[in-house]
Amino acid sequence: MKANIYDLEGKVIKEVELPEYFKEDYRPDLIKRAVISSQSKEYQAMGVSPYSNRGYTAEYRGRRKENKANITINTGKARLPRTKNKRVLMAGRVMNVSQAVGGPKAHPPVVAKNLIKKINTKERTKAIISAVAATANQRLVIERGHIFPEKITLPIIFDNSIETLTKTSQIFTALEKIGLDKDVIKAKDKKTIRAGKGKMRGRRYKKRKSILFVLADNKNYKAFNNLEGADVISARQLSIKELAPGTHAGRLTIYSQAAVEELKTRFGNKQ
Repeated sequence: MKANIYDLEGKVIKEVELPEYFKEDYRPDLIKRAVISSQSKEYQAMGVSPYSNRGYTAEYRGRRKENKANITINTGKARLPRTKNKRVLMAGRVMNVSQAVGGPKAHPPVVAKNLIKKINTKERTKAIISAVAATANQRLVIERGHIFPEKITLPIIFDNSIETLTKTSQIFTALEKIGLDKDVIKAKDKKTIRAGKGKMRGRRYKKRKSILFVLADNKNYKAFNNLEGADVISARQLSIKELAPGTHAGRLTIYSQAAVEELKTRFGNKQ
C-alpha cells in the first residue's frame, strides 16, 4: 500500500510505502468504546448534599409506651416524622421524607457514583490504530461528510515543510492548492448559534469538525487552530477523540512525513 507525498504547492514529490498500522482492520465497536471511555474522564460529578432538606427537628414517635400526648398512633394522622412545636406533636408538619412538601429528593444523583468507563490498554491502542487506518479509507471519510478532490489519494501526507508554517493564511493557501479548502469553508458556513440556555453556559456556537493535522512538532498550533473546525495534535499525543469525533471514525486527516515516522515508532508491533 503506497501513498503520495505532497509539497506546499500541492504537487506530488514522491511516493512512499505506508507503515503497517495503516492496514489495520476497521473496528467500529472498539473505536466507540474507546471514545466513550475517553469522554467519561471529563464528566463532572454532580449530586446533592446528603443533608439537603433534612435539617429539621422532625421525628416519628410510634412507640405505644409513649405518653399519649407524644404519639401519633390511632389519632387519624399519618405515621410520619413531624416537626416539634410549642403545642402538640401531632400538629407539626411532616418533614425529612421525600413525599413531604419541602422534603429531600427521593433518589438524587450522588457524587460517589463512578462515572468513568474503563477500557483495557491494549484495546485502546488497537482502537487508535484502527481509527488511524480509517483515515485512509475513502468510503469512511466521505460518509463523515468531508469534502476533498477525487484525485487525492488517502491518507494525505505532506512533506515536513508544513510544520514550518506560522500563519493561518499560509496554511489555507496550501490547502487551496491541493483542493482541501472547501472542507474548511463548509465547516465555517455551518457554524450556528445554539438554541436554548447553552448559549449562557460557554456553548454559544455549534461547530463542525473539519481537518485534523497530525504533526511531529505542533509548536505552531495556533496557526492551524485558527482554521474553522480544524484541530492540530502531535503524533506522540494523538488520541481517539481527535480521530473519531462522536465515535465516528474516518476524519479527514493531514499527516506530515515526520509524523508518520513518529507513529511508526509509537505503535511498533502493537497490532
